[in-house]
Amino acid sequence: MTIKVGERVPAATLKQMTKDGPSNITTEQLLKGRKVVIFSVPGAFTPTCHAKHLPGFIRDHDKFKAKGVDAIACLAVNDVFVMSAWAKASNAPDDILMLADGNGDFTKALGLELDASGFGMGIRGKRFAMVVNDGVVTHLNVESAGEFRVSASEFVLGQL
Repeated sequence: MTIKVGERVPAATLKQMTKDGPSNITTEQLLKGRKVVIFSVPGAFTPTCHAKHLPGFIRDHDKFKAKGVDAIACLAVNDVFVMSAWAKASNAPDDILMLADGNGDFTKALGLELDASGFGMGIRGKRFAMVVNDGVVTHLNVESAGEFRVSASEFVLGQL
C-alpha cells in the first residue's frame, strides 16, 4: 500500500557517505523536527535522473532553504558508493543528502517500488518527491511511468 499525505513515514535505516566512510541514517534522525524534501530516482546516472532530476534540486537548493526546507534528500535503490560517486560527478552540495536504499526496504515500505527488471535493473524506486514535516507527509508527488513533471524541483517549490 502506497504511503499517503497525512501519514507518518515508516521507520527505516538508509546509508549515506560521510568523510569517515559509509554511515547509517535513520528516518527518525533525518525527519524529526524538520521539514525535508525527499525526491526519489529510479537510478543514479540514468538519463533523466542525471540530466534533469538531481540537477534541478542542486540548482534550486537555495530557493528550498528560503522556503523553510531544512534538508533535501535524494533517494535511490542504489548502493552508498554509487550515490557518493554520483554526488561527486554532479557537484552536489554536501547538504543535499544522497541516501542509498540499497536493498529497497524503505522504498518498499513506502509502497513506491518499481519493477525495472525489463531494463535489467531489478526492483528500484518510482520517481517521486515528497515533503515531510516532522515525519508526516504533507505533499506526495508520484510520477506516472516515463513521466518527469510532478517530482521536478520547480513543481515541488510551487507547492511550498
